[in-house]
Amino acid sequence: MFNYKTTALKPKAMNHFNKKIAFIGLLTLVLSISSCRKEEFVLIEGPEQETLRQNSTIANLLWNTAAQDGSPDNIIDNASCLSVELPVTVTANGTEIQIDSASDFDKIERVFDAFDDDEDTLEITFPITITLSDYSEVLISNSNELQSYVSGCTGENQIDSDIECADLKYPVSVSVFNSSNEVIDALSINNDKELYEFIDDLDEEDIVSIKFPITVILFDGTEISASDLDSLEKILEDVKDACDEDDDNDFNDDDCDNCTSVDLSVILTSCTGWYIDKFERNDQDLEDSYTEYTMQFYANGDVSLTSNSDTLTGTWSTEGSGNNINVIIDIANRPDFNLTWTLHEIKKQNTEYEVDLRLEDDRLKLKSDCILSGGN
Repeated sequence: MFNYKTTALKPKAMNHFNKKIAFIGLLTLVLSISSCRKEEFVLIEGPEQETLRQNSTIANLLWNTAAQDGSPDNIIDNASCLSVELPVTVTANGTEIQIDSASDFDKIERVFDAFDDDEDTLEITFPITITLSDYSEVLISNSNELQSYVSGCTGENQIDSDIECADLKYPVSVSVFNSSNEVIDALSINNDKELYEFIDDLDEEDIVSIKFPITVILFDGTEISASDLDSLEKILEDVKDACDEDDDNDFNDDDCDNCTSVDLSVILTSCTGWYIDKFERNDQDLEDSYTEYTMQFYANGDVSLTSNSDTLTGTWSTEGSGNNINVIIDIANRPDFNLTWTLHEIKKQNTEYEVDLRLEDDRLKLKSDCILSGGN
């Protein structure tokens, strides 16, 4: 049998004992929190190639990729660094048009295209709201106020900072650790505006970890997967100047987005009796000199220009796609035809086809009434 004695602690000793216990508990809690925070910090920062920093090259590339693109509505505002908030009412060549969406821009173009020799004018009904490249909005009361913002944009097709040749596929998941206030956030970025504002708000103390892979959608629809920030930076650097950003005010230069040289060849060779509707060279109208002529394009590359009393022959070919299709014509003794023309547009109304070829201010517009095999 064991004998033992219990000794009761006096109040002063008990108080001292409790303080020691409390101190040990507090120390344990602090070490626990510190350990937990350290683990979270390591998790948030991750590998360097997955950590986004303020003012880094990749941060600036992402910022420029996410910037508001103001070029799609240049037919209204003639400015690529801002856009007009829809709906808006405009008057094109005296015709009032309500613009509710981007697809309604075609309504303005159809009015402008109705006549070739008139002066196209557009008036905006104020007030309107414009959105700048940083997504800030400004209420505009009149044309002078609008012009003050338009004049601040770079000119047509001049180099600017926004990247229109690539887009990110959203959502993009990020984690942020602020080393100054030790606040941790997990965010889901769902569109360009959110990405632009996120990067714009980055502080020097912020350490951002991005969840990869991220998909980049190129201007031609190709999708590329980036596995880390290094590969994402390379993709954006490689493609940032790889496309025509269409930062001009020529609403007529994008009418053949879906044209192909094969489609053009089928139309030209399948239809007969192409007559010359418009023919302009060096500021001279030549169509009246060819009212009795028709053209015929052959699949073997031959072309003929025929009237009741005359037949001239030559060659033709086509190359390219979309808005960059060239048509090369070479007819003996007819130098006015002999150019590398650019296909501007293919139109079809009922059974009539129209092929519009241009080179700067020169123009050759052909028309033919025919029905293609397959119902095209």
